[in-house]
Amino acid sequence: MESLQGKHFSITDKKDINTIIYQVNQTDENDVINGAPKFTIDRLEFSEELREDASRKTFFVDNPKEEGNQLIILSFGKNRVVVNMGILVNDKVKISKKPMPVKFDTIYLENEEEAREFKYTPNLQRPISIIDPVTTKEIKPTIFVDNKTNEVKGKIMLEPNKPYLAFEIREDKKFKL
Repeated sequence: MESLQGKHFSITDKKDINTIIYQVNQTDENDVINGAPKFTIDRLEFSEELREDASRKTFFVDNPKEEGNQLIILSFGKNRVVVNMGILVNDKVKISKKPMPVKFDTIYLENEEEAREFKYTPNLQRPISIIDPVTTKEIKPTIFVDNKTNEVKGKIMLEPNKPYLAFEIREDKKFKL
């Protein structure tokens, strides 16, 4: 019999709500000095059990930290997302009492293109995640080397008249993780 390692916790999403959770990882100080980003994120894997007008999701944290695992909780609904912070300590998930609702705005384009290519040059010091709110999948850039400038650049395909959520993890000088 296989032994399970790590922790898990469950949430219930109402109909038309789709929650995804990321774990925030703080990079070792020596790696940051050498150019690594200060924070990285890992999307938590989950299993889903459908119920009448809801779905129960069980999220898994593979390597729980003794001091706790910082979590970003994104709950997508129609034309909005609620952003919340949490921490997994021991066997409990503590969630902030003041979630931040964000309403989507759409940029209107006159011409109806199927998809549009945007320049997206990744910055290794400040990684930005772009999420399709309908599928809750991350939109990953295509990375290439610009032969003219000899720089690493990226491009990303986005559909017109469709909202996306872009976010990054930064350190607030007033509040330390």
